[in-house]
Amino acid sequence: MGMLRMISWNVNGLRAVRRKGFDEWLDKERPDILCLQETKADESQIDIDTDSLGYAVHMVSGDRRGYSGVALFTRLKPRKIWSGLGIERFDREGRVIAADYGDFILFNVYFPNGKQSAERLRYKLDFYDAFLEAAEGFRRQGRGVVACGDFNTAHTERDLARPRENSKVSGFLPEERAWLDRLVEHGYVDTFRMFNDEPGHYTWWDLKTRARERDIGWRIDYFFVSSELRERVKSSFILKEVQGSDHCPIGIELDA
Repeated sequence: MGMLRMISWNVNGLRAVRRKGFDEWLDKERPDILCLQETKADESQIDIDTDSLGYAVHMVSGDRRGYSGVALFTRLKPRKIWSGLGIERFDREGRVIAADYGDFILFNVYFPNGKQSAERLRYKLDFYDAFLEAAEGFRRQGRGVVACGDFNTAHTERDLARPRENSKVSGFLPEERAWLDRLVEHGYVDTFRMFNDEPGHYTWWDLKTRARERDIGWRIDYFFVSSELRERVKSSFILKEVQGSDHCPIGIELDA
């Protein structure tokens, strides 16, 4: 039995992060599967020499250029790869790429941000529900699910530096947190919390306030696995030292 190393990273612009050492980082890290969010690019704009590293690359971008977007770098050959949730109002933003790896389905998702307006918050909550329905559809077929990406919500008070000050801010609203409760109730496990219950572990820091220097952050990037896969999760980690984006990479190791 081998070990499958998977990493997820909101790069806040793939072209931008490449100017800050992404290619060298990938060459050194070489996960089996790399999931990127907020790529803000399509395949015609990216010329990474991934063949020499052994990756096939699949990118999904939205209708709006330079906005949203997800990418999958994979050394393993999935049975099938597809984009979206099958709902046009969500899929036009290029937020989901999924792959069938046989013994599990991988969802790489850049969930919407709800800060802009009440309408945008509603869109985010509707997107959450549509995603859960899609994931549960596979579980009803007896498939395990791995869901990773930028969920844009801190789940509990342990998951952000200043919970009280942010209690009325999208990203820590009761209704957003309640959906993460519901995800857990459906049998999805926050892999990081399998190994670490401590506060003070973050994956996103506000750039404008230079929050990373002071470690005033939020943990809003996750690897969730459905309960069927729980015993296969051997580690879950946050690569806090990796620079280049306002988020840092996160990852898991799974018994293959």
